[in-house]
Amino acid sequence: MTVQEAAMATNLALDDRLIEEAVAVGHHPSKKAAVTAALKEYVKARRRLSILEWVGEVEYFDDYDHKNLRRADSD
Repeated sequence: MTVQEAAMATNLALDDRLIEEAVAVGHHPSKKAAVTAALKEYVKARRRLSILEWVGEVEYFDDYDHKNLRRADSD
């Protein structure tokens, strides 16, 4: 899935010290770059967390052997 980048003018009241720290720590050339990077990291982290919801929900079998199943299908 590809996310298209679109420029959208947005006015937000953000913590200036936090943004400056993000710019410095991330070696970003601008506040916009720092905020964009932070949002991308946030989205990735949330997607990873959503995968964890499946833990314990998917059944698997310790003795599963796909090679044996293929041999059985070809007989």
